[in-house]
Amino acid sequence: MTAPSFTGDSAALVSRVFAGTLLSLALLLAWDHSGLDLWMARGFGSPVGFPLESHWFWRGTLHDDIRWLPWGVELALLAGMVRPFGALRQLAVERRAQLALTTLVSLLVVSTLKLHSLTSCPWELHEFGGTVAYVSHWAWGVRDGGSGGCFPAGHASAGFAFLGGFFAFRHALPRTARRWLAGALLAGLVLGLAQQLRGAHYMSHTLWTAWLCWATAALADNIVSQMISQRPRPAPAQAPSLSTRGR
Repeated sequence: MTAPSFTGDSAALVSRVFAGTLLSLALLLAWDHSGLDLWMARGFGSPVGFPLESHWFWRGTLHDDIRWLPWGVELALLAGMVRPFGALRQLAVERRAQLALTTLVSLLVVSTLKLHSLTSCPWELHEFGGTVAYVSHWAWGVRDGGSGGCFPAGHASAGFAFLGGFFAFRHALPRTARRWLAGALLAGLVLGLAQQLRGAHYMSHTLWTAWLCWATAALADNIVSQMISQRPRPAPAQAPSLSTRGR
């Protein structure tokens, strides 16, 4: 992600976003090398598996039952590009498009990485009753013997993909932007935690999904803001001359 450069935007806020993105990346890399992924997984799993894997709430309510809810929200945002409603009425068409399309791009980024991932889920590990050995997702090209496709966390992206709303709203409705940010973070963390308890993901998978969605949204905001700043502005109306006024 390139350093942001906006015209007419809050340089201080843009700098904080960019610095926060880099700092969170550094913290995430530190987490990856801390060994906390396995430590947390062991807190929820046992040699015979994960007791909450098929729990009615963690699997039924927070996985199976709400699987299509985020897509309903996304369809509403796509429709709002043409026929805005609620707070969308106060956004320029470019910002409405940014909100709707950033969500789709974030989902595409996460799903594409999962498609090519060789990392298997915790419930496949030998120490949790499975058949594979633990291999870090940083060991590119190294198979662990399992089904793979577990990195990053896809279910958590159903919440984190909407982080783009923070960037779309912050230009015109900063209070709405903060609420949107809190809601997207809370939804993503809850969905990620549900999968963590079930043995479907490590915590790093959820954290990486959050960072990827945030970075995607920040980059999209950079691009849209520069497009808006470079758009030709209408020439100001000229005041009538004195000779004209006297007629």
